[in-house]
Amino acid sequence: MPHVAPIFQFNSQRRAIVDEVVERVCSAIRDPLHTLNDAAYQEIKRLQRGGGPEYAEWRSLARHLGRMSDSEHRAKLEDYARKYAWDVAGNFDPRVYKFASRAMAPLLGALMSPRATVRNLPGSFDLTALDGRVLVQGPREHIKKLAEIGTIVFVPTHLSNLDSVVFGFALERAGLPPATYGAGKNLFTNPVLSYFMHNLGAYRVDRRLRHTLYKDVLKAYSCVLIERGYHSLFFPGGTRSRSGGVERKLKLGLAGTAVEAFARTAEEGRPRKVFFVPATINYQLTLEAETLVDDFLQEEGKARYIIEDDESTRVGRVASFMQKLLGLDGACVVRFSRPLDCFGNYVDDEGRSHDARGRVVDAVSYVVGRAGRPCRDGARDAEYTRELGDRVVDGFKRDTVIMATHVVAACAFDKLSRSVGRGDIFAMLRHRDDVSVSRAELAEDVDKLVARAHVLEEKGEIVIGPALKSKSGAAIIDDALKAFAGYHTHEVLTPRGSDLVLYDTRLLFYYQNRLAAHGLAFDAIAPKPRARAS
Repeated sequence: MPHVAPIFQFNSQRRAIVDEVVERVCSAIRDPLHTLNDAAYQEIKRLQRGGGPEYAEWRSLARHLGRMSDSEHRAKLEDYARKYAWDVAGNFDPRVYKFASRAMAPLLGALMSPRATVRNLPGSFDLTALDGRVLVQGPREHIKKLAEIGTIVFVPTHLSNLDSVVFGFALERAGLPPATYGAGKNLFTNPVLSYFMHNLGAYRVDRRLRHTLYKDVLKAYSCVLIERGYHSLFFPGGTRSRSGGVERKLKLGLAGTAVEAFARTAEEGRPRKVFFVPATINYQLTLEAETLVDDFLQEEGKARYIIEDDESTRVGRVASFMQKLLGLDGACVVRFSRPLDCFGNYVDDEGRSHDARGRVVDAVSYVVGRAGRPCRDGARDAEYTRELGDRVVDGFKRDTVIMATHVVAACAFDKLSRSVGRGDIFAMLRHRDDVSVSRAELAEDVDKLVARAHVLEEKGEIVIGPALKSKSGAAIIDDALKAFAGYHTHEVLTPRGSDLVLYDTRLLFYYQNRLAAHGLAFDAIAPKPRARAS
């Protein structure tokens, strides 16, 4: 009998999941008065400008908490935990999933190659039509086998708001089961988008709520889903990469729920295998590159970096972007990495963990406590999560797929740094339209950089995109110029006779950052080292 993905049974278990989340959250809180006080304080602070019934409700609760009994505190805590759990809880409709799977092809086709999609609209509903434009790579058969015997937690890189759609397509094309994922509650305000997301396993995350009770509900919800075998998707970078670089520092709160889920099931004598699958989503061009790099530079430079475009100008830029998108033929590669257990060990097809020396180890042994039995330990499991994060970052680096825009940007930016000096990054970026490089010289540099990348690829430290294979530096430059010219509202590299003018140094910086972690490009985005304890 074929394996049925747990998510297809979600609707029948939804109430039981909510009940378990509420019971788990309430039983773990020792001081309900403190928790309710924290929630009331945070919500009053958030809502005070707008007022309204919700604000009045929290004000009333804050006034009455001191006169309530312990049992009343417990009852109120359960009321709010249940309210939040139902608000978070996702849904899944197999019929919507089937329809969305078919609709995904023309949607992505229109975004990645609109002209070809319009020319062949009937054929665009065939998912295989995108195989040449959105490539899916990695150990797919291995991951499929693991999905049969445990819970998969996908942890991909995050560059664009397209990532959820693209990754969903990758799962479909790889023959992998759908996964639950958290989505900002603001995305559910669009009735059409809300319908699909609400029925495809997305659960709502209200990022406005910062109090402990809501965070506890979110983490418990994620943990319960994983324990019950629902495959999950987290973006461990926490948000889109503003710099364009591969994430080297992760936010591991939700990933930690998977470690907790494994420890809980082991403690209860029913260990549930949990596997992490890092993945990279690699684009020739990024939808929001200009906005993202501006955000990054403004945050890094504070007053030293001033965004030139005002909001009214941006409205025009959006219209221009849509027009230019109609002429874009893009490229994307989703690459799955080797699966890991919760402790950063590689796993084989049977789900057995192997340590750094290749020896088979029992994953349950990692959560055995002093009494000789599996148990939960918050501090220990947090350390395991940090170590797992390091292995995920390693996977990101190994499975980064480099493309023409990355390579050409890296070589052009290197020319900029040699011309003006590698000093203050903001001073470097102020040079626009005053530095040029001969096309022939740039082609030589591209050839050299690709040769260095081949050495890294042979060591398993990077992946060269299929469009770069066996191409000369001159041909790679042609590919990059075609991509840049067909998309961005500002020219990136401008032909001038036999030279190329470095026009938009921000975007050169953004695209070259994809290679910074590998030592193939100027690195101004390395995470700052942790301060040593005094």
